[in-house]
This record gives sequence, structure tokens and C-alpha cells, in this order.
Amino acid sequence: MVEGTKRSTAHGATSAAAAQGATRGRIDKRRAILAAAEAVFTREGYTLAGIDAIAAEAGVSKPTIYNHLGGKENLFRTVMIEAAIESRGRILAALEAFPTDAEDLHPRLTAIAHRVVECQAGEKGWALQRLVYAEAARFPDLYDTIREGATVQIVDALAGRLARLAHGGYLDIDDPVTAASQFLGLISGDLPTLTALGTRPVDDAALDRAVTAGVTTFLRAFSPRGSTDPVLTPAPRRR
Repeated sequence: MVEGTKRSTAHGATSAAAAQGATRGRIDKRRAILAAAEAVFTREGYTLAGIDAIAAEAGVSKPTIYNHLGGKENLFRTVMIEAAIESRGRILAALEAFPTDAEDLHPRLTAIAHRVVECQAGEKGWALQRLVYAEAARFPDLYDTIREGATVQIVDALAGRLARLAHGGYLDIDDPVTAASQFLGLISGDLPTLTALGTRPVDDAALDRAVTAGVTTFLRAFSPRGSTDPVLTPAPRRR
């Protein structure tokens, strides 16, 4: 009886390990497929990209792609949505260091703005944005989903942080949501022009000027009435 119980326990452990291994294998294949699809779509565009090329790059068979993620349209949607989620996560992580008081507000806010912009201005980010723009007519719902999903969460997160600064009297903001949208527009609005919609690199100095100018404009617009210039006059350090 004891021996039978041991065999049953061992068999159960082996089955569980096998199931875990199979699950990891499926996850690894899915990741490989999505990485390959992203590379092929950004390189070839949606129309020219083929499942054969994606399968070859991922090192899997075509049936494996269909089994995991369906056809080309669904694969494209999944790639774009997951890339947008990843980018949004990086931006939200950058906002975690958002200042909570006026001490050195301009340089600290500028540093945050740089991190946010860098999440958008990298080679991968621009390649995916070009792809979204190019296929907006074919996938209008996808374009709206990506933009609205990213914008709402990022603006809400930023609005909450701006509201805290306003509550502390460090900024004069009546509508934090609108102010958050304006902040994002000011720090990244020049990017499409500077990079020709991501088709040419932008030098660090030009990017720094654009971001710094955006932060400067924002702070001068929302500094408390009657206060000294928040850009030219640093706030006193706490003791």
C-alpha cells in the first residue's frame, strides 16, 4: 500500500513537472513568434509581411503560428497591442519618480520628461509608430485602441501627480487632466518634425532643447500667480 502511494505521488509529481514544462514551452514559442512578427512587420510592412517569413525568423512552423496566434491580421493586432502595453509600462514607470514638491522642480521635471520622451523616441518605438500610422486606414479600430488606451492611463497617472503639486501650492492647476495632456504635448510635440516621423535620427542636443523648452513653457504657464519665475529662481532647499 505504501509502495503504491509512493508510485502514485511520484507519478503525480512527474505529471505536474511535465505540464509546467509544456506551459513554459508554449509561452516561449509565443514570445518567439511575437518577436519575429514585430521584426518582420516593422521591416516589411503589413502588406509584404508573410507568415512564412515570420515562421522562419521565429524558428517555428506555420501551423504553430496559426495554433498560437491565428492568422496574419490577428498576429499584427497582438504585436501592436503588446508593444503599446510595453511602451505604456515604461512611461508609467518613469512617472514614478515625479517630484512631489517644488525643490529643484524644473531640473527634476525635465529629467522625468526626458525619460518619457525616450520611451517614445527610440528606434523601436518609432518603427512601431510608423507602422500604426501606415495601417491606420486598414485597422482604424486598432489605431484608436492603442492611442486611447495609452493616452488615458498615462494622462491619468500624470494628472494625479500634477494634482498633488497643485494641492501643495507648487503649481496653479484647475484641471489636472487637461494640464497633463498639455505637458505631454509640450515635451513631445516637436518629435515628429525633428525626426521626420521617425525616419531620421535626432541628435541629443536638439532633443534636449525641445524637451527643456516644453518643461519651461509648462512651468511658466502653471506657476502660482505672483510667484517668482519657477525656471529662473530655484525653490529653496528644505532643511
